[in-house]
Amino acid sequence: MKNIISYTDFRQYIRDFYEERKRTSAFSWREFNKLAGFTSPNYLKLVCDGKSKLSKVKTESVAHAMDLTGYEADYFRLLVSLDNAKDDLSKKSILLQMDEMAKEHKARVIDGDAFEFYQSWEYPVIRELAPMMPGAKPHELAAACNEDVSAEDVSRILKFLVKRGFLKNENGSYTQTEKTVVGSKEAMPLAIRAMHRMMANYAEKAVDRYSTEERHFMGITMGINEELYGKVVEELENCCRRINAITANCENLDQVYRMNIQLFPFTKKV
Repeated sequence: MKNIISYTDFRQYIRDFYEERKRTSAFSWREFNKLAGFTSPNYLKLVCDGKSKLSKVKTESVAHAMDLTGYEADYFRLLVSLDNAKDDLSKKSILLQMDEMAKEHKARVIDGDAFEFYQSWEYPVIRELAPMMPGAKPHELAAACNEDVSAEDVSRILKFLVKRGFLKNENGSYTQTEKTVVGSKEAMPLAIRAMHRMMANYAEKAVDRYSTEERHFMGITMGINEELYGKVVEELENCCRRINAITANCENLDQVYRMNIQLFPFTKKV
């Protein structure tokens, strides 16, 4: 599903959310309305069809039902306000707010650059680290990494990130052009497979390398079926999206972390 800031119609966003949930689970309009606290099993369908509107209170209920937090929830409120706006002046004001939020939180979708960006841990880590160390030289960035990387490699990676638009270089200080990097469904499966293998190896080392105050590991072993698998995956994706929204709104960052979430079968189907 597309990032919410690519939408200008809240009804289309709700409709796409519903279709995405329905694709991966036995989701229905009745269940959707129940999650949002509506007694009518068809209310949100009427909203999507343009036959009803959302009030401020109902907007909050729907945002909560779709697990929207942080800037995503704020943007959804603006989408609804735009639809409810009575005059052009109000609409213009809301559109300007939406535009500013889109610029601030726009997610960069990578396709052609995906293979190089995800070929090694250095690219995403340096992209996060460089803005935290304004004016730092490549050897200083290299020294700040827990894994071995040379100053020459850091310099090369910085040039790639700037050239491809992942970072901006302003007198030796780097800023991110977008808060989030995501990949299209077409490009990512091939590009990110090796990254998953690599990061899983680093996670294994981290069990003994860092204290429990510095790292957090947990896991569960569970029975499951095809329908539950879809629901669990959806919940994990929503969790990652919420965490992404939280970190995108945070300032004064001082460290780069990696979070892995793995879900895989230990047995054959019985």
